[in-house]
Amino acid sequence: MKTLKFNTAALYLVGSLLFLHSFTFAQQKRPAQTARTGAKSGYAAVNGLKMYYEIQGTGAPVVLLHGSFMTISLNWQELMPKLAANRQVIAVELQGHGHTADMDRPITYENLADDVSALLRHLKIAKADIIGYSLGASAALQMVLRHPEQVRKLVMISGVFRNNGWLPEVEASFPSITADMFKGTPLETEYKKKNPDPGHWPQFVKRAIEMDTKPYDWGADKIRQTKAPFFIIVGDADGVQHEHAVEMYRLKGGGKMGDIAGIPESRLAILPASSHVGIIAQTRYLLPMINDFLDGTPQPRASF
Repeated sequence: MKTLKFNTAALYLVGSLLFLHSFTFAQQKRPAQTARTGAKSGYAAVNGLKMYYEIQGTGAPVVLLHGSFMTISLNWQELMPKLAANRQVIAVELQGHGHTADMDRPITYENLADDVSALLRHLKIAKADIIGYSLGASAALQMVLRHPEQVRKLVMISGVFRNNGWLPEVEASFPSITADMFKGTPLETEYKKKNPDPGHWPQFVKRAIEMDTKPYDWGADKIRQTKAPFFIIVGDADGVQHEHAVEMYRLKGGGKMGDIAGIPESRLAILPASSHVGIIAQTRYLLPMINDFLDGTPQPRASF
């Protein structure tokens, strides 16, 4: 059984990471307007971390939170400059990721959310929209739960609020993940190129995956009581169970006939031909839907 779990994880990750490598290479070959030109970067002292961040554009603030083992450039290279056309986009690199060194503190979704909250205070931003992907999506949800006054709207791309929100085979693969499985991938390359402690990579992978090997459930009632509208996005071939995404949407007022009950503030989308890693390449779908959600107002019910 242990061998089966390792092989399942290896196949899933290798296939996904090969796609990520191809996607990143293709982005680098595109015209300059898709690059993160004009972004300002810096470090903020938050909760014992020197957290790296980049800011691009002007307007209403929106924060981007990347996935596990990723960086700003790997996760947001195409979407960030497009969102920055009419917004102030703040992308961060979370504890141990990219330019942000790890520290002697557990890597947990709660800690990551507290760091983002402290960064917003450092930047003197009272409230922002939060867009998170995978690890970043769950950290963004913790922002809503722990620091609701700082979040206007939440976009969760391929995130969960319970550990069994993942497909069973994906959840079973987590204990098998090691640094060796990432050898030669963009994730390892980016870490060793950008992190202040490149030799820490094997320990970091072990520490980062630990939070997904323990059961957690942040509570349906707590999700239901949140005030910020959610936009829940998953791929049709995602590692997140569709039933979990639908459950979260129902907790936020969805699942009713909009012609009778009205269109809820929160939204749900299942993107076609999209895997868990591949979904971040779906800019043609993500950009207009996210812009419409962040800019939109609730629609009234139909009248006949």
